[in-house]
Amino acid sequence: MEDFDKCLIGRQPILDRREQVCAYELLFRSPGALTARIDDHSRATARVILNTLSGFGVQEILGGQRGFINVEQDLLMSESLELLPRDAVGIELLEDLHVTPELVERCRYLKEKGFYLILDDHQFEPRFTPLYPLIDLVKVDLFLTPVAQLAPMVRQLRAYPFKLLAEKVETRDEFKQCFDMGFDLFQGYYFAKPSIMEKQRIDGSATALLKMLNLLMEDAEIEELEDCLKHCPGMTYSLLLLVNSVGMGTRKKITSVRHAMNLIGRRQLKRWVQLALFASADERGLENPMVDMAAVRGGMMEQLARIHPQTRKIPEIADQAFMAGILSLLEWIYAVSMETVVKDLNLSDEVAEALLQRNGILGKMLLCVEAMEQMDFKGAWPQLEALGFTPDQVLDAQCKSYMWKSGMG
Repeated sequence: MEDFDKCLIGRQPILDRREQVCAYELLFRSPGALTARIDDHSRATARVILNTLSGFGVQEILGGQRGFINVEQDLLMSESLELLPRDAVGIELLEDLHVTPELVERCRYLKEKGFYLILDDHQFEPRFTPLYPLIDLVKVDLFLTPVAQLAPMVRQLRAYPFKLLAEKVETRDEFKQCFDMGFDLFQGYYFAKPSIMEKQRIDGSATALLKMLNLLMEDAEIEELEDCLKHCPGMTYSLLLLVNSVGMGTRKKITSVRHAMNLIGRRQLKRWVQLALFASADERGLENPMVDMAAVRGGMMEQLARIHPQTRKIPEIADQAFMAGILSLLEWIYAVSMETVVKDLNLSDEVAEALLQRNGILGKMLLCVEAMEQMDFKGAWPQLEALGFTPDQVLDAQCKSYMWKSGMG
């Protein structure tokens, strides 16, 4: 099998007007394509996409949301495109396409077949007029058209029935201006990049969650855990929602907090508490894009730790890796230093070293996962390769982490 049959996946959340995750943009990159020239790029892209989706399944990667995939003109005109699951995939037509009668007819055919068509990095131009009635969504790039210059173009685009997405939203002010102009969807590092997330103080709910996490790490008796939950009604309610939504393999009526805790088990309860630290800071709960990011980061760390030669034989390392992934984002949500997090939770040396200095095997894995979140494949792949991971192992770890997050929703 050639290198470009294997790939890394970039996945950036797309939010609706409630700031909840409603779709993802997917970026596929083969390790070979990072350093080598591939002459038939469209063919390589098609093979990577199809192999990934067929090998792991759309549900595992997208969790029931729609995925947007960039498609060049050659691939758009190819019959292989029709192998993609039309109910789960949105086709992004790149900005440099040539609007010909053949292309318009092809888009009309795909639209009739049920495909969701998107114009990427778009600026209003009369030459696109024949295409506009066939388009479901137009993505407006704020780098190409700054917010201050958007209003006239938005008025022109609103003459057509498609939805509008503001892309490369970097600040809260940009989001609010686009929201007020009537944009339907939003995408950008404002929602997914930790360094620009708004911080807030740890409130009572988060304090209770931290206490609960500490009790779980100390292997406290179930009576102590139950008492901690009972003193936080919001946390109790969230736990009951989780048990009823994740699919615990039971149809029994939940009779008590202890019953719910026994059903979910300590390991899943610990992971729920870690995710709830992010959800508690925001009324969007588990649909908060930061929760999505934390869950996938933790899951990816866990999967990599399970297969690395230095860590796979250590029984507790997978849980430690998961915790390092989750907690690495905590200081970007709350006004609390990582030093305080490490001290208060009495973390192991391996986890503490990873969180504070990105050192040790877990720290190196964390650096790789962070690079992949930013779609920095050129930076991530050499590090992953140096750790001894193969493309198949990395792709498998990614898909399993996406699947775990899907199960938490």
